[in-house]
Amino acid sequence: MSFPALTPPLARALAERNYDSPTPVQLAVLGEDAVGRDLLVSAQTGSGKTVAYGLAMARDLLGDAERFAQAAAPLALIVAPTRELALQVQRELTWLYQHAGARVVSCVGGMDPRREQRELAAGAHIVVGTPGRLCDHLRRNRLDTSELKVVVLDEADEMLNLGFREDMEFILETTPETRRTLLFSATFPRGIVALAKQYQQDAFRIEVAGDEGGHADIEYRAIRVAPGDVEHAAVNVLRFYEAPSALVFCNTRDAVRHLQAALLERGFSVVALSGELTQNERTLALQSLRDGRARVCVATDVAARGIDLPSLDLVIHADLPNDPEVMQHRSGRTGRAGRKGTSVLLVPPARRRRAELLLNLSGTEAVWGTAPQADEIRKLDHERMKEVLFTEETTSDDLELAKALLAERSAEDIAAALARLYRARLPSPEDIIDPGEERGRREHRSRDDRAPRGDDRSERPRAKSAKGSSKHEMTEPTVWFRAAIGRRKNAEARWLLPMICRRGGIDKRDIGAIKISDTTTEFEISERVAESFAAKVKRPDKEDSIRIELVTAAPQAAAAGEKRPRAPQRDDGDDAHVVRRSDDPWNVGEPKQHDRPRGKPDAKHQGRPYAKPHAKPHDGGKSGKPAFGKKNKTFGNKSGDAKYAPSVTEWPGASGKKNKKKRRG
Repeated sequence: MSFPALTPPLARALAERNYDSPTPVQLAVLGEDAVGRDLLVSAQTGSGKTVAYGLAMARDLLGDAERFAQAAAPLALIVAPTRELALQVQRELTWLYQHAGARVVSCVGGMDPRREQRELAAGAHIVVGTPGRLCDHLRRNRLDTSELKVVVLDEADEMLNLGFREDMEFILETTPETRRTLLFSATFPRGIVALAKQYQQDAFRIEVAGDEGGHADIEYRAIRVAPGDVEHAAVNVLRFYEAPSALVFCNTRDAVRHLQAALLERGFSVVALSGELTQNERTLALQSLRDGRARVCVATDVAARGIDLPSLDLVIHADLPNDPEVMQHRSGRTGRAGRKGTSVLLVPPARRRRAELLLNLSGTEAVWGTAPQADEIRKLDHERMKEVLFTEETTSDDLELAKALLAERSAEDIAAALARLYRARLPSPEDIIDPGEERGRREHRSRDDRAPRGDDRSERPRAKSAKGSSKHEMTEPTVWFRAAIGRRKNAEARWLLPMICRRGGIDKRDIGAIKISDTTTEFEISERVAESFAAKVKRPDKEDSIRIELVTAAPQAAAAGEKRPRAPQRDDGDDAHVVRRSDDPWNVGEPKQHDRPRGKPDAKHQGRPYAKPHAKPHDGGKSGKPAFGKKNKTFGNKSGDAKYAPSVTEWPGASGKKNKKKRRG
């Protein structure tokens, strides 16, 4: 099916972009029933809505002419919820109306308002902007709406969700009553219907039915991952699909920063996109994706709308979205206008039910499975290498170099070197733990916490502490190094490990314990590779400036096996082994039997001390019950002098007498 009769300049622009057949929403807005009327349109994201209203308002703006007159007061105003969507609309309308000589101006938050003021003063045919910035220009009389013929509210439901209702009403009230109003929304909540009734006249309602199962051009996959393997799973999914462009969604800005750093350390060309970036930084990030300088974008939901990348084939939900609509908007960045795409949800066990609920509410069917394993990715790399290396034609220079190499080396050596060079530019896949296997391992450990000393510890996964440190049992001599980064700068073992491997040119099996303190990180390196590691880390690194240096002696905590220090013991001759409560500043020692106050034992406590080991000290009988929340300062030898150590009878409640004197401090 082809487009209906269009004005020549727009038909030419569509032909140049290979727009051979219209999408359902584009066909609907160009129908005879919709011509010249207000429109209330509901269609899914990625269905070609921008081109749809660009075509729908062409007759209102151009009439029978093929080119616009000199730009003055704007003829059309498009309102979008986010900066990215507004700038995307500006780009789309610029190429659509390029042969008609249209001047399209954007007015969005985060950009220089003075530049926008100059552009508006110079004249514009179409203005695209966000609600807040447009209201600002209207209140300062910088935007003239007296000649407007068309007003478009794009993603109106999202603008309501973001709290722009008053701004939208203010904008609509400043425009002429004779204008044509086109309202585009993914859904029709009550707020949208009320807005349409108030500001539209005899609106023609268009609902483009979604394809069965959500987006028909998007393949949904739900991947079960172990709780600590979400980052590794994201790495393997990116490597498995090798999409020209991929978008990875996180729920918070901190998660975006962390995942971007982790992917950079592994060698991915990655940019970040979140609300904390300036508009210029966000624009540069998106441009690097369009130019191919970056392949991966890690973003918050600020990128869930308005991002249209021609080569975006993969969307990964590293964090599950908050509702089904957000999931569909995220996934809708791929599979746009007839292109195929893949949307992958990473689902830890605790989020399984939530993922199933999201899929059910959105009417989406997903294929459940596990994350790609490293062996699968390596097999794919072999196949891809054959395709990449032998697709281009061989030049005379290539043949000359090949003959020279064959004269010096065997064909097998050359092929092996070629394979190494190809693999060197690829990020290494991660070893993924199957969630079922991890659950079984936890159950096994709960039954038998203490493994025998002679077990094969090399087969165990790397143990991680709550503070992000990791420890790998080393069976060979090691050397300690120190990196000038610590917990205060968000140092974590999971991204320090690949950074150390890359900087020193070693394998992760050559790294032992990693100890993270507030300002530094100390780690073990196998003595076998320590010399070459030390030489390599001295060189300046183009990706980070973290200083790594040799530690002359092993860290004290690590050398001690990270055990808690024992409490000091009194030198009392034969009783030297006794740890008395008064001498135990850590309060880790239980008083021995002869340390405890001896009262009259009852039948229940025959042969045992009368006082309970953990009984609270009495307050001397003043209140008739133990003091709550107060420390008894009478006891405790801060000076370390043995003469201040209390005798057995000085324990509270031991003899039933009140303590008349209390020593302070």
